Amino acid sequence: MSGTEQTATAIVRCEHCLREVPQAQAVHAMIDGSMKHFCCHGCLGVYELIHNASLDAFYEQRCQWAPGVPSFEKTDPQAFASTIVRTPNGNRIDLQLAGIRCASCVWLIEKYLSKQKGVLSVRVNYATNRAAIEWNPEVTGLDVILDTLHALGYTARPVRSGGTTEGLMIEKQELLLRFGTAGFFSMQLMLIAAALYAGFFQGIENEYRLAFQLICWALATPVVFYSGYPFLAGAIRSIRSLNPNMDLLVALGTLSAYLYSIAMIPTGGEVFFDTSAMIVTFILLGRFLEAGSRLKAGSAIVALAGLQPQEAVLIKENGQRETVTLDRVPPGSIIEIIPGTKIPLDGTVIEGEAEINESMLTGESLPVMKVPGSSIFAGTVNANGRLLARVTGSPGETLLAGIIRTVEEAQSRKAPVQQLADRVAGYFVPAILLVALMTFLFWSGSGTITALMNAVSVLVIACPCALGLATPLAILVGSTAAGKEGVLIKGGDIFETVSKTTTVVFDKTGTITRGKPSVTDVVDFGTSTDFRQCAASLESASEHPAGKAIAADWNGKLLPVESFRAFPGQGVSGTVQNETWLGGSAAFMLLNHVELTPEQHAQVRRIEEEGKSVVVLATGTRAAGIFGLIDEIREDLPELISALRRRKMKIMMLTGDNHGVASRIASRCGITDMQAELSPAGKASVIEELKAAGENVMMIGDGINDAPALTAADTGVTLGSATGIALESAGVAVLTDRLLLVDTLIERSKRCFSIIRQNLAWAFLYNLAAVPLAVSGMLHPIVAALLMASSSLIVVGNSLRLQKTPT
Repeated sequence: MSGTEQTATAIVRCEHCLREVPQAQAVHAMIDGSMKHFCCHGCLGVYELIHNASLDAFYEQRCQWAPGVPSFEKTDPQAFASTIVRTPNGNRIDLQLAGIRCASCVWLIEKYLSKQKGVLSVRVNYATNRAAIEWNPEVTGLDVILDTLHALGYTARPVRSGGTTEGLMIEKQELLLRFGTAGFFSMQLMLIAAALYAGFFQGIENEYRLAFQLICWALATPVVFYSGYPFLAGAIRSIRSLNPNMDLLVALGTLSAYLYSIAMIPTGGEVFFDTSAMIVTFILLGRFLEAGSRLKAGSAIVALAGLQPQEAVLIKENGQRETVTLDRVPPGSIIEIIPGTKIPLDGTVIEGEAEINESMLTGESLPVMKVPGSSIFAGTVNANGRLLARVTGSPGETLLAGIIRTVEEAQSRKAPVQQLADRVAGYFVPAILLVALMTFLFWSGSGTITALMNAVSVLVIACPCALGLATPLAILVGSTAAGKEGVLIKGGDIFETVSKTTTVVFDKTGTITRGKPSVTDVVDFGTSTDFRQCAASLESASEHPAGKAIAADWNGKLLPVESFRAFPGQGVSGTVQNETWLGGSAAFMLLNHVELTPEQHAQVRRIEEEGKSVVVLATGTRAAGIFGLIDEIREDLPELISALRRRKMKIMMLTGDNHGVASRIASRCGITDMQAELSPAGKASVIEELKAAGENVMMIGDGINDAPALTAADTGVTLGSATGIALESAGVAVLTDRLLLVDTLIERSKRCFSIIRQNLAWAFLYNLAAVPLAVSGMLHPIVAALLMASSSLIVVGNSLRLQKTPT
């Protein structure tokens, strides 16, 4: 062959995608004084993009990269419109990314996107190939982000809630295939190995021994390199990143026995292919069972995600109905929900009445009657009536989506107790490698085989997996089990904090009381001829339970209200019929220069002495009248108070109501520690004082006026439907009105934290006992592999006990 022909047929490897192409067909470019070869201009463009951003480390870190460019297509940004979620800092979206090959892809995406103007945060989960991206919409747009991902070679697709478990399902299926392969070949291998062992004791001819050894080699090879590929690949990654992990221990143990056996075949020595194969088989079995348990624990989230319908009946402006996908239903649209169907989006009823089954969100079995003005939630079921509702948010902003998103994030947050395990795990693998080396040197005087087998046993039996699983799996199971009962826990660290609670602080209105007061007294001071109508009109715009009660007590026509303002914990103001009206507490009146006469003060005191709340209405600077309201105490409050006292917890009530009403409510509940007439900031200050005194404080409130106090407390708990501010302010949202679930929360938190401590104690004690046994030569590597897999399964089984309902 001539030199010209050799040049024409020479093969070069693409610098970006590693695909081999004839040199004559390649694209060549001089970069930093060095000639680079590419299979196409697209790979050249991506390479220059990464190189110009100083992210060339991507090419050094990547592994498991099959040659060739991943197939991807550019995505229409409009397909993601319904999955964008508004946050206090900007917009957020979850994306499913195609084309991720290894951990270096995650590193590249996070580093490169973070450098883009307007991108606030980027988190990519390698296990699920999901990216959570937050950006400032005033600086950049989703189309720019998608184009950037496309330029890097990754395809973004909308992600469904609960998609985290899809990664677990794929992982479980892959583990099943690898374990099945390992099990099949290992069974055949053990039969041949049994013949070799028999020959060792009874004698065997050399040609038969050689034949059996070669068969063992052939059977062990697919187990080690196919079934054991995840361990080998993980070991290579750990070496490249200088971060030794469990995969490195398994790979070293397996390859030591495998390579030593190959070396012994020509010499006629003993081989241990069965050891290398069984190590892989047993550990794969453990991981397969572990993946199944994690998938089972997260199944409740998948079930919740399945509640979300994919279509809605949209009412057009001309009155016609059209069934459309949810991304074509913008907020403010009117949708129809017929009996027997699931509600597709959160909204407000504008026409019709129906009973709605909300058990999948709240755990309450009884249906809830919905009338015009009532809120409805996606995923709940319309039992028996036709409704028209105005949509209040996109699919990504529904209560159901928020719950799923919060739970998924909670399961990834670590409890503080895990920090010790994380620190130990960082030194664990290097320490085990050193111990294995010392074991080999110590036993080398007894022969190479003995030294090697004991060193392999040390490598295999050590189990940082149990340490790694101890906390996150317990949190996964615990938070999922609590969610089934209607308790939404925002983070895994909440379990530890709740378990240490010493003081429980209650808000009054809507927490101790039902939050649905009724008007019992109306006193008109004669200042305005239409006092009740104006008062009802003003309060109709209020979200406070007292305001709603005053508005509901008026059966006539409501007047328009302009310039309405709400002052949390104090009152409201607005313009009605060109007059400024105020409604709120007596203290609020004083702040606005409204003074009550002695006779009016006497009327206020008379109503308060009856244990009722008083709302004063004023026009201008003159008091127009007062309303007396009574709010019944929750039926299950006494039982909760008794349960908390049995736990030796301090109980306190904080309220913005007047001292007289607060005292009577507190005495009826048996609460002796109480503070009244507090602003929202005042409640937060009291909680800060309690914390400064060494108390671990749980605050239970309604999640709106109590937001500062909920945030200040060690644990904030909201009752009722988890509004956006509740999820932001509180660590726990009880999705029903059952106060007793607070005791369930405490009990589950104590159990979960106890399980975590048990798991960590087992993980530490197991290694303290098992490693010395392996060093002493008392464990064969196959037994060591079985024990190592069993140690992780014990942690899994112990964590799954949290699925049981506390008794």
